[in-house]
Amino acid sequence: MQRTPIKHCRQCGTAVEHRLPDDGDTRIRAVCPACHTVHYENPLNVVGTVPVWGDSGQYVLLCKRNIEPRWGKWTLPAGFMELGETTIEGAARETDEEAGAEIEMGEIFTLMNVARVGQVHIYYRARLLSEQFNPGHETIEARLFTEDQIPWDEIAFRTVKETLEHYFADRRQGRFGFHAFDIA
Repeated sequence: MQRTPIKHCRQCGTAVEHRLPDDGDTRIRAVCPACHTVHYENPLNVVGTVPVWGDSGQYVLLCKRNIEPRWGKWTLPAGFMELGETTIEGAARETDEEAGAEIEMGEIFTLMNVARVGQVHIYYRARLLSEQFNPGHETIEARLFTEDQIPWDEIAFRTVKETLEHYFADRRQGRFGFHAFDIA
């Protein structure tokens, strides 16, 4: 992903220089010539859950997006992690905000590096405690699906599709693992 380079210092507003910092860093960074602040650009974390219902977890909760990108497409409840929260806290918050779902958090399930857009996606398994949902403004509809009911052609993001595919494959095997991989 082509990023717009930092042009001005976030501390003092001076135009930055793009060069190696004086501290021995090996990457070109935006460095302020006035206050010497080095500006680092790091990946964003996307955190979410695979909320399931039923004795054997046969139903998965999906949310129909009411925001861009991918308005009207289906996704797992997820979003950007906030400062001051852990990945598990962020995943639970996003599930509440997007689906209004009451859950019990489970184990980490997938970790996907999406380097081309500077993101890391992390999904946890979660058990729904109720079939009642109260979706927030980012969601048109929150609904339970079995594997054969999932609108696979209407899934918003590849990370969601891959996570769902791993979930149902693990469910068929009767055991859940941890899946870490790169999305090219």
